[in-house]
Amino acid sequence: MGRKSLSILLALVTLLLLVGGCGESADKTQPTAPSGASTSSTPVTQPAPVPTVALVMKTLTNPFFVDMEKGAREAKQELGIELQVKTAAQETSIEQQIQIVEELIHAKIDALVIAPGDSLELIPVLKKAQDAGIEVINIDNRLDPEYSTRLHLRPIPFISVDNEQGAYTAAKWISDRISAPTKAAIIEGIRDAANAEARRQGALRAFAENPAITVVASETAHWKIDEAYQVAKKLFGAHPDIGALFCANDMMALGALKYLDEQGNNQVLVASFDALEPAKAAIRAGKLAATVDQQAAQQGYLGVQYAMRALAGETLPMETLIDTRLITADTLP
Repeated sequence: MGRKSLSILLALVTLLLLVGGCGESADKTQPTAPSGASTSSTPVTQPAPVPTVALVMKTLTNPFFVDMEKGAREAKQELGIELQVKTAAQETSIEQQIQIVEELIHAKIDALVIAPGDSLELIPVLKKAQDAGIEVINIDNRLDPEYSTRLHLRPIPFISVDNEQGAYTAAKWISDRISAPTKAAIIEGIRDAANAEARRQGALRAFAENPAITVVASETAHWKIDEAYQVAKKLFGAHPDIGALFCANDMMALGALKYLDEQGNNQVLVASFDALEPAKAAIRAGKLAATVDQQAAQQGYLGVQYAMRALAGETLPMETLIDTRLITADTLP
């Protein structure tokens, strides 16, 4: 065989070997790990999701709820959670509160702390929240227990104060300073709200204990300062000799005091509820006789804390009542 023929033969053999090797390699090729990637099968640990708690209040136009939000945010900082704060435009905006809860259900929050503007109308949407797996905590104004049972709402922990006793304490403070025959009146909150009715009953109880006092009127001003001004105008127009007035919150008391100031009437003993800073200023000025501190910040704080405890599976007390404090000129610093 010539040298040229031998060269051709060797080239053919080499080509056959290359083709065969390529075929075997193609059958056995495995995906190559990226440079620097670990080939270990150990799963990567993902951080636990941060729970989302929503606080739904009546409004932020009342400083009481501003204090409540402060307490909730303090709990948020301590617990390291996500907190959403939602409010309606006014304390009477019940439909707006319902819509807020609907939106939170859609957003799939973990827990809901609610200060309901009404004791009845929010129960159906709160049942929807429970059915969606959301833990619900009730603060400030109690949901109606009978209607809750009728709609199969599971028991909800409630955090507030003894509104009847608190109102009794404030109304009794002015009642105890009356010995001559005196007419009294009450300016109420929203009549479908359990806390408003409890405060009315507390004031009635205190006034009834003094035989010198006759209650001549009880009207609602729906927690509002401007409406209370108009209600006071109506009450004192019909009964100009009213000498004692209980208002179910400070905002309404401030509205009534504005009317009395305009009339130059400083002879009426006025008591109220909430211990807002403007009410304390009115006490210092000698215009308001007494108010009740129901510790709004503590209610907000405990509401968020209870929500997290519920998410952890703890069994919570069904009722937690925070102490109230009577505020008068003698107790203010």
